[in-house]
Amino acid sequence: MSDRAALVARFPAAFAPNWSARLQTIGVVGGAVGLYIFGLVTLDFDPSRIMRGFARLGDIFEMMLPPTPDSWSRGQLYFEALIQTLSIAFLGTFMAAILAVPLGFLAARNIVANWLLHILARRSLDTIRSVDTLIWALIWINVVGLGPFAGALAIMTADIAAFGKLMSEAIETADRKPVEGVAAAGGNRLEAIRFGIIPQVLPIFASQVLYFFESNTRSATIIGIVGAGGIGLYLSEEIRVLEWQRAAFLILMVLVTVAIIDQVSQRLRAAIMGNRGR
Repeated sequence: MSDRAALVARFPAAFAPNWSARLQTIGVVGGAVGLYIFGLVTLDFDPSRIMRGFARLGDIFEMMLPPTPDSWSRGQLYFEALIQTLSIAFLGTFMAAILAVPLGFLAARNIVANWLLHILARRSLDTIRSVDTLIWALIWINVVGLGPFAGALAIMTADIAAFGKLMSEAIETADRKPVEGVAAAGGNRLEAIRFGIIPQVLPIFASQVLYFFESNTRSATIIGIVGAGGIGLYLSEEIRVLEWQRAAFLILMVLVTVAIIDQVSQRLRAAIMGNRGR
């Protein structure tokens, strides 16, 4: 205690309370609490409604048992719709990955020296990324009509921006030593990118593509509800007519499919990133 008193006496400014920082912290916390309360009031939050809803949810869950398609022909139809959903997710993810490669390089600060081109690429990716996949599905349905093609285009459009941003960040954090080595050996700028940067970012990008394919399988189910094809269309119809057993069967199909894709993609991502032993 005597040492502390001596330090306080010697360096009073270091131990003086920073009231400005404290007031800022109090203001931020108070603003967050106020915003939370405002949201509860605006959304008409009522705990009693939630408790009553749990009882209704239990009734719906009971009506879902046992999950069944009711007939072999309907089950076959559901399976074909599931394959269509996987095709939408795969095609949309694959096209987005291909188109995002040049955008990722344009948005990388260490590749594009022209600041105007760099800013335009970044802002373009931010603009596209700000629109949700479901909105893109509604847009493409009005452009190309109902069906799975609109769904694939919606996923492609939404993922181009996400892929471009992630790839640009991977490029910007890439080690500069391989690039400098290629340049020292007499390579030009394109060769430095080809042999110095791409080998570093390609495994990361491939891992991200696998993750997005897994995520887009769920997205393809959702956009099917608005008419973009796939199993989501049947799911919305069964819920609308209160055929809960059929709806449960469709949900179970999606859950099993996503679980399988998750396990496979985890193994592939581990192999790509060099963690084969895990």
